[in-house]
Amino acid sequence: MAVMNYAAYAATTQLAQQDARAVRNAFLKYELDEQAQLLVKMPVSNALAILHECSLRHVQILLDRLDELKEDVRARQLASGLGLICSEAEPPGHYLENSVLNHVKERIGWIVGLALMGIVSGLIISHYEDTLSQLVLLAIYMPVIAAAGGNTGSQAATLVVRALAMEEIKSRDWLAVLWKEFRVAIVIALSLAIVIVGRVIFFSGDVVLPNGMHLEQVALAIGIAISIQVVISTSVGGVLPMLARTLNLDPAVLVSPVLASMVDITGMVVYFKTVNWMLGFGS
Repeated sequence: MAVMNYAAYAATTQLAQQDARAVRNAFLKYELDEQAQLLVKMPVSNALAILHECSLRHVQILLDRLDELKEDVRARQLASGLGLICSEAEPPGHYLENSVLNHVKERIGWIVGLALMGIVSGLIISHYEDTLSQLVLLAIYMPVIAAAGGNTGSQAATLVVRALAMEEIKSRDWLAVLWKEFRVAIVIALSLAIVIVGRVIFFSGDVVLPNGMHLEQVALAIGIAISIQVVISTSVGGVLPMLARTLNLDPAVLVSPVLASMVDITGMVVYFKTVNWMLGFGS
């Protein structure tokens, strides 16, 4: 069973299929530990070319061995490059062989940290209680802000992490990545804004609005707020993995929790600041 479709992979490697298979055959003659050491020493693109020609079972064994050898960063790079899922809260070794304490130690730090960060979002919402009391409709679209920012940011981060793992980009390319993700974000933000504005206008029923305010104004304010959040989240999601790599941190471990917390906090600030400014509510 091949790990990836070679037609999709061939564009990312300089090794021809015949050469890759020949190298694979020579590679498999080594002992398992020696194979793992070779995967650490050789360029990521060459390692991916070899693993592509191996069975999925053997790839999983090698990735587990890399974890046991404390080469978890390389294991995650290879897993990402092969399109395999590699959790940021996964301790080294086999799942069932690890103790409950090991799993707790790997996860609890992020869980507690994110819970405390969630308090900040709650404080921001409480600060804008007057805004929500004047227009309850705004509360309905608060989850949309968080979801839109989280989804677009995660998409960008996933693509950049994979590109880093396959050595398609380097940390020094951050400006080019930022410019590309910014342009992608603009198109996505405009498309999403049109959908949300239409949703507010045509499906809000008999919502009660403050005197002198029109539903179209509210829809436009919500649409612009979501657009701003999408642009921010996508841009940050594209650059954050490169920052992690520059700081010698594992992007696969760092990006997801940090991005989630940033999106929650910035999303609420952007949302309420935008609607307050556009609709004339208090600060």
